[in-house]
Amino acid sequence: MKFFDTPATREALDFATLIPSLKKAFVKGCEVPLRHSHTINSGDGNSGTVLIMPAWEADRYLGIKTVNIFPGNQGRGMPGLHSTYVLYDASTGEPLAQMDGNEITSRRTAAASALAATFLARDDSSHMVLLGAGRVASLVPSAYRSQLPITHVEVWDIYPESAARLVQQLRGEGFNAAVVASLPDSVARADVVSCATLATESIVRGSWLKAGTHLDLIGSFTPQMREADDDCFRHARVFVDTDEAPRKSGDLIGPLSRNVISPADLNGTLAALCRGDVGGRFDGSERTVFKAVGTALEDLAAAVQVYEQHV
Repeated sequence: MKFFDTPATREALDFATLIPSLKKAFVKGCEVPLRHSHTINSGDGNSGTVLIMPAWEADRYLGIKTVNIFPGNQGRGMPGLHSTYVLYDASTGEPLAQMDGNEITSRRTAAASALAATFLARDDSSHMVLLGAGRVASLVPSAYRSQLPITHVEVWDIYPESAARLVQQLRGEGFNAAVVASLPDSVARADVVSCATLATESIVRGSWLKAGTHLDLIGSFTPQMREADDDCFRHARVFVDTDEAPRKSGDLIGPLSRNVISPADLNGTLAALCRGDVGGRFDGSERTVFKAVGTALEDLAAAVQVYEQHV
């Protein structure tokens, strides 16, 4: 059984190769059962949540991601989330490799959004407004740049010092980056607006979005979370990563319950886009929205890439 630490996992997941790997995985498909969730009483008045997320391809690979979420770790000076990924031979059950689950998750999440943008953003998109400055958000510009001519990035975060730090990082990566001074003004001139936050109330308004904008919604992976207001979905072509998204994300649950949009207004999944079953962007003036909640298929594709690059 091989062990890939954080640097080794990261090194194997460059976006130029990971995004095509995800596309192939969505075209082919795999078995993705519902994730398991368990509450752990840590005995000190705090509790943790364990998420177990399996996926497999018959006679090829089986992968299981374990995510431990312990909010009480903040008081211990430790991260609140730890994740590992174990890859097995699906024919025999033999363990093949363990790798850094945090790197798997963050890099496949950014890659999936960039993959969707290859179908939904304008080909000449160069200006991104990025909401959020955490681990996933910090990877989104590079993921997009591997597929689209993104050169300008404006960053907003609820903590201005976090936005400033990410701007410095992005400048070091060759982007023309700046902190957002006025969110409505920045969004109004963006080609792509990407949101990777933990917001529970909408922070992007549809009235700010110009014609032709692509709105990428990465946060809001629970019914209580939300990044976009109802107007973001009106008169836009809306796509989701999986059929679970309308049941998991507050960004979709709310507008659907208020009849702002109907299930028929969801134009298709990322798999359908990759397979060519549905069309992506039709012209340069339409607004597009991609709402992701994540899937273990992406984790498996990323883990296989790590393993096969090292064997």
